[in-house]
Amino acid sequence: MSVKMSTSSPEAVKKLLENMQADLRSLSMECKKKFPPVKEAAESGIVKIKTIAARNTDILAALKENSSEVVQPFLMGCGTKEPKITQLCLAAIQRLMSHEVVSEAAAGNIINMLWQLMENGLEELKLLQTVLVLLTTNTIVHDEVLSKAIVLCFRLHFTKDNITNNTAAATVRQVVTVVFERMVAEDDKFKGLMDEPPAVLGNSNRRSVSTLRPSAKDAYMLFQDLCQLVNADAPYWLVGMTEMTRTFGLELLESVLNDFPEVFLQHQEFSFLLKERVCPLVIKLFSPNIKFRQGSCSSAASPVPVEKPYFPICMRLLRVVSVLIKHFYSLLVTECEIFLSLLVKFLDGEKPQWLRAVAVESVHRLCVQPHLLRSFCQSYDMKQHSTKVFRDIVNALGSFIQSLFILPSTGNTSSTGTPPGVSASGSQGSAQGPGAGAGAGLNTQAAFEYRGTWIPLMTVSVQGSAKATYLEMLDKVEPPSIPEGYAMSVAFSALLDLVRGITMMIERELAQQEQEEAMREEAEPVSSPPQEPMAHEVWEEMVNACWCGLLAALSLLLDASTDEAATENILKAELCVASLCGRLGLVTPRDAFITAICKASLPPHYALTILSSNTTNLANKVYSIQGQSVQMVSPSSESHQQVVAVGQPLTAQPQGTVVLTAKNIQCMRTLLNLAHCHGVYLGTSWQLVLATLQHLVWILGLKPAVGGVLKPGRAVEGPSTVLTTAVMTDLPVISNILSRLFESSQYLDDVSLHHLINALCSLSMEAMEMAYGNNKEPSLFAVAKLLETGLVNMDRIEILWRPLTAHLLEKVCQHPNTRMREWGAEAITSLIKAGLSYKHEPPLSQNQRLQLLLLNPLKELSNVLHADIRQKQLECVLQILQNQGDSLGPGWPLVLGVIGAIRNDQGESLIRTAFQCLQLVVTDFLPTMPCMCLQIVVDVAGSFGLQNQELNISLTSIGLLWNISDYFFQRGEAITEELEKEEAVLLKQAQDKGEPLNRPFHPAPPFDCLWLCLYAKLGELCVDPRPAVRKSAGQTMFSTIAAHGTLLQPPTWNIVVWKVLFHLLNCVRKSSTTADKEKIESGGGNILIHHSRDTAEKQWAETWVLTLAGVARIFNTRRYLLQQLGDFFKAWEVLLDHIQSAALSKNNEVSLAALKSFQEILQLVTPIKDTDKPDALAAMDVPSVLMESLQGSGPGRPLIRSDSLAERLAQRYGVQPSLPPPGEEIDDSALWWSAWNTWYRVGTECTRPPSGGPDKLVFVPSQPFLTALIQIFPALYQHIAGGFSMEDLKKLGVILYGAVSVPISSDSSPFILPSYTEAVLTSLQEAVLTALDVLQKAICVGPENLQVMYPAIFEQLLLFVEFSCKPPQYGKMETKHVANAKYNQAEWVALNYVPFAERSLEVLVDLYHKTACHKAVITEKVLQNIIKTVRIPLGLKYACPAESTWKLAVSSLLKVLSIGLPVARQQASSGKFDTMWPELANAFEDFLFTKSTPPDNLSIQEFQRNEAIDVEVVQLISTEILPFANFIPKEFVGRIMSMLNRGSIHSQSSSFTEAEMDIRMREEFSKVCFETLLQFSFSNKVSTPQEGYISRMALSVLLQRAQDVLRRFVEDERLSGRCPLPRQQVTEIIFVLKAISTLMDSLKKTQPENVDGNVWAQVIALYPTLVECITCSSPEVSSALRDALGPFKDFMQPPVSKVQNGES
Repeated sequence: MSVKMSTSSPEAVKKLLENMQADLRSLSMECKKKFPPVKEAAESGIVKIKTIAARNTDILAALKENSSEVVQPFLMGCGTKEPKITQLCLAAIQRLMSHEVVSEAAAGNIINMLWQLMENGLEELKLLQTVLVLLTTNTIVHDEVLSKAIVLCFRLHFTKDNITNNTAAATVRQVVTVVFERMVAEDDKFKGLMDEPPAVLGNSNRRSVSTLRPSAKDAYMLFQDLCQLVNADAPYWLVGMTEMTRTFGLELLESVLNDFPEVFLQHQEFSFLLKERVCPLVIKLFSPNIKFRQGSCSSAASPVPVEKPYFPICMRLLRVVSVLIKHFYSLLVTECEIFLSLLVKFLDGEKPQWLRAVAVESVHRLCVQPHLLRSFCQSYDMKQHSTKVFRDIVNALGSFIQSLFILPSTGNTSSTGTPPGVSASGSQGSAQGPGAGAGAGLNTQAAFEYRGTWIPLMTVSVQGSAKATYLEMLDKVEPPSIPEGYAMSVAFSALLDLVRGITMMIERELAQQEQEEAMREEAEPVSSPPQEPMAHEVWEEMVNACWCGLLAALSLLLDASTDEAATENILKAELCVASLCGRLGLVTPRDAFITAICKASLPPHYALTILSSNTTNLANKVYSIQGQSVQMVSPSSESHQQVVAVGQPLTAQPQGTVVLTAKNIQCMRTLLNLAHCHGVYLGTSWQLVLATLQHLVWILGLKPAVGGVLKPGRAVEGPSTVLTTAVMTDLPVISNILSRLFESSQYLDDVSLHHLINALCSLSMEAMEMAYGNNKEPSLFAVAKLLETGLVNMDRIEILWRPLTAHLLEKVCQHPNTRMREWGAEAITSLIKAGLSYKHEPPLSQNQRLQLLLLNPLKELSNVLHADIRQKQLECVLQILQNQGDSLGPGWPLVLGVIGAIRNDQGESLIRTAFQCLQLVVTDFLPTMPCMCLQIVVDVAGSFGLQNQELNISLTSIGLLWNISDYFFQRGEAITEELEKEEAVLLKQAQDKGEPLNRPFHPAPPFDCLWLCLYAKLGELCVDPRPAVRKSAGQTMFSTIAAHGTLLQPPTWNIVVWKVLFHLLNCVRKSSTTADKEKIESGGGNILIHHSRDTAEKQWAETWVLTLAGVARIFNTRRYLLQQLGDFFKAWEVLLDHIQSAALSKNNEVSLAALKSFQEILQLVTPIKDTDKPDALAAMDVPSVLMESLQGSGPGRPLIRSDSLAERLAQRYGVQPSLPPPGEEIDDSALWWSAWNTWYRVGTECTRPPSGGPDKLVFVPSQPFLTALIQIFPALYQHIAGGFSMEDLKKLGVILYGAVSVPISSDSSPFILPSYTEAVLTSLQEAVLTALDVLQKAICVGPENLQVMYPAIFEQLLLFVEFSCKPPQYGKMETKHVANAKYNQAEWVALNYVPFAERSLEVLVDLYHKTACHKAVITEKVLQNIIKTVRIPLGLKYACPAESTWKLAVSSLLKVLSIGLPVARQQASSGKFDTMWPELANAFEDFLFTKSTPPDNLSIQEFQRNEAIDVEVVQLISTEILPFANFIPKEFVGRIMSMLNRGSIHSQSSSFTEAEMDIRMREEFSKVCFETLLQFSFSNKVSTPQEGYISRMALSVLLQRAQDVLRRFVEDERLSGRCPLPRQQVTEIIFVLKAISTLMDSLKKTQPENVDGNVWAQVIALYPTLVECITCSSPEVSSALRDALGPFKDFMQPPVSKVQNGES
């Protein structure tokens, strides 16, 4: 329009006129010379124009009317054929045309002129330009003129000149377009003016176009001729065509069909052309392609035979077909069916590659038009006898893709499987290993790879648009070479676009429909829409038609894909189809697609029944597409995928491990996505999805954690799962998605939720099936997810609860596989706990029914026999207690019932958990439960004590009983009140029924009865078969009685003493005495039993001990209370009887403990009597050990002062606890003498030596027992001291002696005896001495008449002293010396009595020190007895068992003599000591000249020390005895002198043997003896001449021997020459020389008149001999010689003159 405006404006018109006149002038100028006619015409033209301009107002119209004349000069100018002129004219003509001032006639003339120019080949481009301007600026050219113009263009198209060719081609296209545009314009103009009836299409006259308007007719004729030309027939209208190409014709046809579809759709004539002309033409032209088979002809480049497909035509035909199908499908239903079938055929593997490529591009074009596809489906697939075109297209695509993998593409260079840029050798080997890193050998290029065929993937078009490459190659004549992977890429895009298009279209329509329905329901809820079934049918048919092919293709591609993005797309497609099928309710295809995704998620060849069974019916289908089969391809295993995980298969078949690739994980995520987003539509295929997820979860090693959430965990068995870091980072994500998937179940409607639950249940059933009969770890996926689903749907739990818990209870919890069961229980208990803690609306406290519903499964679990289930049940109870314990209310009996339902056969862990619950109840919930439950609690606790599976629990439950007792104690008053209320109610009920009240211990008050029940339970436990339980129960029972006994009313105490305590003692005594003595090997498992507990008898012994001690303690602490009961003495006797029988039992432990109990009851210091005087025991210095009280209190608790509560209770019952009135003494001496008798009986029994022969097995009491027994005496003595007689002392002595002489068994000796070398007393020996000490001190402070007991004590001590040399015999038993006993043999070892004897000796010396002057001591000849006893060790000397003994004996003797000799001298006249002196002499003699030889290993120093002792004795003789010779019997003094003499020459026996010399000579001793002898020899005090004679004799013998020794020495020295003399000879000579010097000293000191002349002579005679010895070489001899010779100077005097009487 704008052009029109510009050309018709006055300025434009003016300009036009000017331009025309200028053109004409130019023309006139050019033609002036050569072409005068033209010149004239031009000039007249100028005049004409001027005239028109002047005359007319509408200049342009006038011009148009006269246009033939106006144009004439220019046409003539063209006729000159002068290029310059021609160009000028054509330009002018074009100017006229562009101003639309050319009439029809003028146009005809112009065309004719152009034709001439064309035929002459002049100005071809200008011609084309002119034609174009002519046809585009106006619509005046029609019919023949138009056809001539078009032919003109066509002919120019076929000239030799390239530029002209191309320009002409463009012009032709434009002209053809113009023709049809005119028709469209014409239609628009007439629209609505007249709707003429459509003419009947007759086949007869093809030119019958009379009905058409002019432009339409032109178009019709043009189109018809194009068809003729393409078909190589003569045109009807385009007269004058000389040549034409088919390719150009097809291009023109295509452009018309594509650009002006409405023309064909609105005009029947044109439709007729389409049907009658175009379609047959296309089909005819296709024939070479259809018949052709690849490979029948050698090479693609060879000259084209007729029947060979020709790329340009084929490609253009396909374009035409695409257009036909796209625009005229509704007109050409049948024809399209043929076209589509052809198209499908072209995809065939036998067709050339290029043909397949363009065909697949064409198919892609169809695939992006979902509505078109829908029409196909409606028109063909849904009609009865029609080809299933839509299905075929999809299947063809599928088989096309498949064929690309199966047939290597011929004619392609790189058809090997190696991707470009990767060397063939190591192409992807490295990526095969499970650990291949992300980049190891993986090509970055996206590709598909299947069974060795590697096909790269290219980006061919944007998603949703089919941009073709080869269909656009209009300039190519030769078929192009198709790059590898192109066809695949297009087919792949086509598939994806197809799926995307269809699913989006259907989903859009579905959504729309749902919306409409919703709106309609709001408006009028009843009526149902009429049109909807049709739409649904189409959708369903579309899906049904395409799903198999799609699935086959997508599965294959998925398997072959190596690119993540491609995989993602494929998966998305499969997901979309699956979801769509779900929405449409098409179960089979939905399941098939889900199965495909599932299979792809799992490792290759993974045997999963649910998937196999589902795909068998698919795998066996073969889709035949015109004789070509499409198989469902099973996944190949060797696709080069990066392995990201290695794990255990869940299925039974493939053993070993399976690998998961990155693609598997990707598929898994899709699966999760499917379930998450489209769960509502999954219905029954939940089973597939869940089964697969279950397996994947298993392989990845995700294990259920709390609440059913799956967490990465290690595999339990087999080589554990190996995960790469890549997948490790994914796992939490996957785990998270899995959880979210089940969390999202809260958004499912009830039906879908039930589908999900059912799927999980059946999955769980399957897992259970698999878990039967093998111990492989089961898959817990289903159970875990049931739990998770239950937990997130807690708000509507009632609709799930029954199916959920029923499955878990009846199936899972009963399963033989432990892991399976365990999770079943885990699930059910978690659900119960969650249910109880969920904030329900209304809350549970107001909804009893729901609470019972929730708690019921807990009770049901008790019916399951498996221990682990019970374990979970109890753990659940425990947690319920912890969380909801306060609000259980009436639920207590149920809970306690579950806790108490334990049986011994249930195994310890179960019992342990049940027990934890009980512990919790006892620690936290006693106050919140009704008091009537307290007795149940006591019973339950008791039953835990009695169960025999888990000892610790039995023990702890006893602790609980203690806690319960504590609770009773603290809440006593409250409990009493509540119990009494209850009791009143019960009594009333009982009276109504006329029955007595059924309650244990009935007459006692109810609170006391609660206590008695507790004591009774503990009493039962005290005689349990297990020792530890007995022990613990015993301790607890006694502690409880001790701590809380005051709460009981006094009458109740009677029941306690006789029914509880003594009854228990009797039972225990009976069991102990009858217990088995068989050795128990071990205490169950690998617990070693200590030898002191390795028989039942020993274990019962412990119980006996405990019980006895406990009863004794109660007697001790509750003395006041018991003494008021009236029968206390009887009870005391019974107790003593028990103590005695225990003490005399043959079990050391029992007997010892009996004594401990004995001690305990003896420490009952009479309360009032002793308050005013200090403790007698302490006064007697009893070791504190005895004072130790055995009182203890409950397990680790201080004793509670319970008096206040007791008082309150007493007031309630109106009883006053009666204390004895002050000042009144309780006389209990009867009790003590009864105790002394018991002690004496025990003592005599146990210390009496066995009578049998040495072979008989005898029971020997143990040392600790005897010790304890003896230790009791001091305590007992303080109570009976007043009446203790000599008779009793004798009895005591017998027992003491007996006790000390008991040997020890060799195996216990290391514990009792110190090592042999240590001089330590055993505690028994200490105790014996202590007992004597206590007595002695008592005598000491006691009255005179007691002193007669001293000698008895001395006698006892002396007996003990003798043990040092001759240990006591114990019957006829053979005892060994401790050093020789072997610890591992049953021998008896005599104690090392030496320390004991020595200590006794020391005690004795001390005692003698104190009592030497006592009359009884003198009268009873105690000193003589002492000497007599001491003489034994003195005589043995070196032969004593211990060296210390004789040394002590000597020192003791010296001490005793220093005290006793003065006394003896005083009493000399009385004759009481006469018999003592011979004993003393014997003692000295035995000691100083012992027969025993010193040991060989005696050191010199030792020897000298021993010699010093001998010297001490001689000194005692010289100081204490010899000076007082007048008071001493003469024989005694004589014996002393002879001893001294013997001592002084002792070592000079004439025979010097080696042996004698080895006994080292006692030089110092001899010297002292000699000195003493000399002292008394030369003293004036010699009382008898006989005595003096003895000493003189002795002296001369001595001197004589000295002379002999010296002489012999001199001779030997001379003979020996250089050799030194033997050592002993040197020693001897030295000794002799020393004796000589001693003698010289004595002579010097003595009065001369006391010395016998004979002696002098002998002394002087020695001198020459001494001088001779000077030659000796030995230095020692020399120095001794010097000392001997020195003194002689004192006797050297000048000779005196002889006096007359002859004495010098």
